[in-house]
Amino acid sequence: MSINHIRPWRNIERRKSRQIMVGNVPVGGDAPIAVQTMTNTLTTDVSATVAQVQAAAEAGADLVRISVPDEASSKALKEIVAESPVPIIADIHFHYKRGIEAAEAGAACLRINPGNIGSEERVAEVIRAAKDHNCSIRIGVNAGSLEKHLLEKYGEPCPDAMVESGLDHIRILQDHDFHNYKISVKASDVFMSAAAYMKLAEATDAPIHLGITEAGGFVSGTIKSAIGLGQLLWMGIGDTLRVSLSADPVEEIKVGFEILKSLGLRHRGINIISCPSCARQGFDVIKTVETLEQRLAHIHTPMSLSIIGCVVNGPGEALMTDVGFTGGGAGAGMVYLAGKASHKMDNDQMVDHIVQEVEKKAAMLEAAAEASD
Repeated sequence: MSINHIRPWRNIERRKSRQIMVGNVPVGGDAPIAVQTMTNTLTTDVSATVAQVQAAAEAGADLVRISVPDEASSKALKEIVAESPVPIIADIHFHYKRGIEAAEAGAACLRINPGNIGSEERVAEVIRAAKDHNCSIRIGVNAGSLEKHLLEKYGEPCPDAMVESGLDHIRILQDHDFHNYKISVKASDVFMSAAAYMKLAEATDAPIHLGITEAGGFVSGTIKSAIGLGQLLWMGIGDTLRVSLSADPVEEIKVGFEILKSLGLRHRGINIISCPSCARQGFDVIKTVETLEQRLAHIHTPMSLSIIGCVVNGPGEALMTDVGFTGGGAGAGMVYLAGKASHKMDNDQMVDHIVQEVEKKAAMLEAAAEASD
């Protein structure tokens, strides 16, 4: 068992929700919080889009969303679905026929936007296609594209308007005896998003997809998403999420998992605990962490690793991690295994040695997991 166990005071009680299936991925109920991203290639460029999907899946993506803006994209989607290692969500706006075509092409889920999908009659046709092809639906409310009558009613985008839009479309789905759906209420404003999601969580038991839409570039978008999604996840709200960044989709997956790992909600790969470094450091902490992140990216087994530059906090942090290294003097430091001081190691050999110890520990944990299964 990994030493990085969850302590009672860190437990988060997740909101109770219905469980649906998005392809072979369960969403809601007691299923792990699914992490997803979206491709940014032209959907008609099948090879480029498949390459992005595969890269995202390798980084841990459970689901990948792809925009379907025109008929040519619908045709390309069928080829992409056939080569995808994970279920594909079709992103549908404006033209309901794209939703029908995407369901026929094998999409596992259709994201429809209440603000621009059209009349209830058109939504009903999309629902029929989803039923016929065992396809789920996400009601994707967006503050930037709310229905005209709601903007007139409320005067501006606001949490109440977003939730009302979502509940109106839940009613449409239920009126047509369709229950394989999830819902989101996204805004680029952290406060608006959080307030809308809290209201939504009280109003429905549907699985909730979390996101801060159009969050920004890698740094600013990561911070906004961590604040917005983090507080909701802490309250137990959220069954799947996407971190929306103006960056490589793989980075969205990495950030999504880091947010979940920080709250103890899901673990994948190495959780590195490292100091910011100072004049006391016995080795170059920043360069070492960057190197280890790259060299340990292939490890998917949940583990913890502490890399601390000096003995102020190093031994204490190492007590709570699977593998640790604390800088000392005379060009060497102490290696910790399973929370105990094990042996000294020269700084110039430390990176290779830590990689070996982490790989060895990962193999042990994987073997133990297989034995228990």
